[in-house]
Amino acid sequence: MTTYVWRGLEADSVEHLDLGIRDDRLRARSVVDLGPERVEYAMDLGADWTFRALRVWSSAGNEVDVSRDADGAWRVDGEALPALAGAVDVDLAFSPFTNTLPIRRLDLAVGASAEIVAAYVAAPSLDVGPDPQRYTRLAADRYLYESLDGDFRREITVDDDGFVVDYPGLFARVSGRE
Repeated sequence: MTTYVWRGLEADSVEHLDLGIRDDRLRARSVVDLGPERVEYAMDLGADWTFRALRVWSSAGNEVDVSRDADGAWRVDGEALPALAGAVDVDLAFSPFTNTLPIRRLDLAVGASAEIVAAYVAAPSLDVGPDPQRYTRLAADRYLYESLDGDFRREITVDDDGFVVDYPGLFARVSGRE
């Protein structure tokens, strides 16, 4: 089990994430302290970093279950969500960990880019919807993240394992494997 800790810069948050392997799957368990609210999540990923399932719950009483089956069909709280057709990854508004999923899964060469659709989980509502994105690998340790349905873009610094070290204006890693 490896533990990572990030400090939220914009939201003044702290995330403690434990990542381990169980039954040939990656399992993440995290607690995010957002000040007056606390959000927790558990996520299952395939060995190749493909998203499988997520459960999020908050101290405010909000909960959501999101899953993607082997055929690519998405379910939110047990109901099919066709709007996520084509999505492979999940993106949590309150966690830099989810940037690691496409970074690891895509394994881009320096200079290469890829457009993806992520299932975006908003905070604090935990509403889920499609979010088109682009990742461009600028250097061994840097990626340009771009939202394709808005003007948001950031150059993210990662470690050798693809975990965010610095996400300017949003997150900075406090501790974790180096």
